[in-house]
Amino acid sequence: MSVETIERSSTSTIRKPAPRYRVLLHNDDFNSMEYVVESLLKVVPSLTMPQAVDIMMQAHTAGVALVITCALEHAEFYSEGLCNLGLTSTIEPDE
Repeated sequence: MSVETIERSSTSTIRKPAPRYRVLLHNDDFNSMEYVVESLLKVVPSLTMPQAVDIMMQAHTAGVALVITCALEHAEFYSEGLCNLGLTSTIEPDE
């Protein structure tokens, strides 16, 4: 009596995490600091007041600040939301 061994090819898929994107806020000379903080809190609900103030100050002093790192759809949504409120925002891949 012979025993057959059945070889199964592995069908498990290796899940790569979705590429992440950085939402950047650029400094401008038009909007007040208070307005920038309010806009950040309105557009990115996960931010706290201290975080929004830090982001605003970073953009003000360095010219650009990281708002959040997230999936592409969210990054586009947040950046567009900031732009719609009159702020300058871009996204870039998170290397």
